[in-house]
Amino acid sequence: MQQKYAYVRVSSDGQNEARQVKEFLKLGIPKNNIVIEKASGKDFNRQKYNNLLKRLKQGDFLYISSIDRLGRDYNGIINQWNKLTKEFKVTMKVLNSPILDTDAKTSTLIEKYLQDITLLTLAFQAEQEWQNIKERQKAGITIAKENGKHLGRPKIPASAKEVNVVNEWENGLLSLTEAMQKLGRKKSAFYRLVRELR
Repeated sequence: MQQKYAYVRVSSDGQNEARQVKEFLKLGIPKNNIVIEKASGKDFNRQKYNNLLKRLKQGDFLYISSIDRLGRDYNGIINQWNKLTKEFKVTMKVLNSPILDTDAKTSTLIEKYLQDITLLTLAFQAEQEWQNIKERQKAGITIAKENGKHLGRPKIPASAKEVNVVNEWENGLLSLTEAMQKLGRKKSAFYRLVRELR
């Protein structure tokens, strides 16, 4: 029996998959057949995606909202598309590009050509956009560093207890083991604290 599946990918925890999920539920895709993955699209080494491949059988339908939700790597997208449609014989449905739907009737050579060229163009755009995002991030980080902004998690100032224990250890009043036990820290974390306080 043919099954309908949907693959939802967002790049980070900060992005919301609700819109994609809502679209697929409206199409009658069972909730347990909607695979949600929070992962980069730079390659296809994704656990949930690869688990989905194991579930797919010939004749099943796989829905994606757009090509860039499948991935961001040009060659990877083309290879996966061919794997899904030719090897797995899965029917692909792309919500924002119905011309790519593999159950669409492409009886003439020109229709097949248009479908192929659309896939190549969208795969190119997906990787190009990803590269542009990376370049903008890199430029932003460089500018932030030049302006003296601290990147990453803000540092939490050491507590009075931590300062006292480090002072006692440095003055030989506590052994390393005693100092670590007092602060509940492993050796590497303790030495990191010492470096931060110097």
